[in-house]
Amino acid sequence: MIKPAQQGVALAQEIRQAKSIGREDTFDVWWLGQSGFLIQWNGTCLLFDPYLSDSLTEKYAHTNKPHVRISELVIAPQLLNMVDVVTSSHNHTDHLDAATLQPLLQVNPHVQFVIPEANRAFVCERVGCAHDFPIGLSDGDVREVGAWKFFGVPAAHNTIERDENGHCRFMGFVVRFGNFTVYHSGDTLWYEGMVDTLKPFRVDVAFLPINGNVPSRGVAGNLDAREAAELGKQIGARCVVPHHYDLFAFNTADPAEFERHCQTLQTPNRVMQLGERFVYL
Repeated sequence: MIKPAQQGVALAQEIRQAKSIGREDTFDVWWLGQSGFLIQWNGTCLLFDPYLSDSLTEKYAHTNKPHVRISELVIAPQLLNMVDVVTSSHNHTDHLDAATLQPLLQVNPHVQFVIPEANRAFVCERVGCAHDFPIGLSDGDVREVGAWKFFGVPAAHNTIERDENGHCRFMGFVVRFGNFTVYHSGDTLWYEGMVDTLKPFRVDVAFLPINGNVPSRGVAGNLDAREAAELGKQIGARCVVPHHYDLFAFNTADPAEFERHCQTLQTPNRVMQLGERFVYL
């Protein structure tokens, strides 16, 4: 089992300490596993797509698609009582986990919850929250959520799927705060117009999946290591951080391959350890 660089109570204390200091000229990033990242900036915390339970391992334990963990849990959700905004980019459990979100919402009574508008009914039923509680976005929408300015962009997992009102079911989020901009892809393949959509944002940090699209796994696919390095280069991201690996044995990737492609393409990057703090200056 992969052991996080920092985990549990010690990690929670590190995040709280960073939040208590809170600076405008820099921000902190922690990788919490799979596609979950916590950002602290100027005394406020944004948590992207947390999956902090064993719900999928338990669900698929006696099936032909076992979700065998290869890394230890980074932190229990009830320890994250400093979160101001949390997101779910789509309805798959590793991005919308009741066992993570319910305790997280309980310990953060004032938290705001950003989701794809198309998924509102499903999200509220799974999480057990009021229908008007989440903040819904589709592509092209812009919302001020506390200190964070959200721009909705499409994600293709495996296609760009819309509801009867034209709202995207799979989303990525571009978020601006102070002088910084980050892009969290959610789960996505490369789609037509993606570079043109993202390049104008002048992204500082792009969080991109690298586990690839392998139909034999029986799950929807993502960018692979080469595509993530190429996309980061084409959109002009100042740093690409890979995700969606080192959780389940059947659906992972080697970040060293991503690093090799980044070196070839001269794509700025940072491969993070689980529970590691990355200070962006």
